[in-house]
Amino acid sequence: MNSCRTIPFGRPQITDEDRKAVMEVLNGHVLTHGPQCKAFETEFAEFLGEPAECVTVSSCMAALHLAYLQFGIGLGDEVIVPAQTHAATAHAVEWVGAKPVFADCDPTTGNVTAQGILDALTDRTRAISVVHFLGIPCDMPKIMEIAERHNLKVVEDCAIALGSRLKGKHVGLFGDAGCFSFYPVKHITTGEGGMFVSKHHGVASSVSKLRGFGVDRTYSERAIPGQYDVPNLGLNYRMSEMQAALGRSQLRRFKQNLEIRLSNFAILKQGLDPLPNVRALDAVAPEAESSYYCLSAVLEGELRGKRDELVTRINKAGVGTSIYYPQPVPRMTYYRTKYGYRAEDFPRAEAISDQAMALPVAPHLTSDDMRYIIEVLAKSIEEIVR
Repeated sequence: MNSCRTIPFGRPQITDEDRKAVMEVLNGHVLTHGPQCKAFETEFAEFLGEPAECVTVSSCMAALHLAYLQFGIGLGDEVIVPAQTHAATAHAVEWVGAKPVFADCDPTTGNVTAQGILDALTDRTRAISVVHFLGIPCDMPKIMEIAERHNLKVVEDCAIALGSRLKGKHVGLFGDAGCFSFYPVKHITTGEGGMFVSKHHGVASSVSKLRGFGVDRTYSERAIPGQYDVPNLGLNYRMSEMQAALGRSQLRRFKQNLEIRLSNFAILKQGLDPLPNVRALDAVAPEAESSYYCLSAVLEGELRGKRDELVTRINKAGVGTSIYYPQPVPRMTYYRTKYGYRAEDFPRAEAISDQAMALPVAPHLTSDDMRYIIEVLAKSIEEIVR
């Protein structure tokens, strides 16, 4: 094996162009309510494609929360939520007073399935939360067919799915709202931040007011500075001008960075294929384009139950890892206590959470790094099973 190196799982890619974009804002006098957020919204909409309308927000969870508020989901309502996701996906439902009803995932992709959604439907279901797990697009045509048949809203959690498309259409534009994250190790970053997206004309304008205290007029729309009204309850979920400037700069490099992710993923997956009892989650539909956020390797057979030992070994060799996600959400203490978790309800989500490790493929790494990861993993597996 080559000498030990350091391969972080994720690392923000901040360039001189990014720093210059932020400093231009700081050298001016407008730090919020300015042109950068508006330009970022326009450029992000152009990247996604028509009919996207976008609103910058403070986080992906803010976008999710705003979506349920906008669509009137609340007390007494139920929202179908994937068991295999980040806690924020369910938290947004809880914060509007609705009940998350969890659905198990597909073992090959980690995505919620149409059948899982049908099994979770009740007469109180008002919406479906869809998570494109690790950037692998869900089967949106089937899911939208269910939603239309039962008159349900669809909120797409696209936190790690920037660049994911299905039949050429970007995720987030199938349902009624799409919610994106710009956390530091995501495909592009604004430090913290997110984007609310909708294909419905007028929804973005309404959400824009909702994320800004419910104020009825922007600064540019006020005939007299400081004069406005608040006809509706609102929140402060705004993005700053510095964040938007950083996001715009990062978005310009997105295409080349996605190509690196794809190449790294392909090298890593090919290298894992010969390894016994290691299975990579990946898109299975030929028309699905993943965002290749990371490679999640599910351990089976002799390696089942040895994930933590394997992670410890490869971490010592300098390979950074993560887990997506550490537990099915319904098994986490808050949801387990409130709703009563049963392991038999989510066996496939449990298998991924408990038996999988996430390996890095982001653009801060090279093809040689991928080969090192394969080498370390193969040696570590050999040591564990012999």
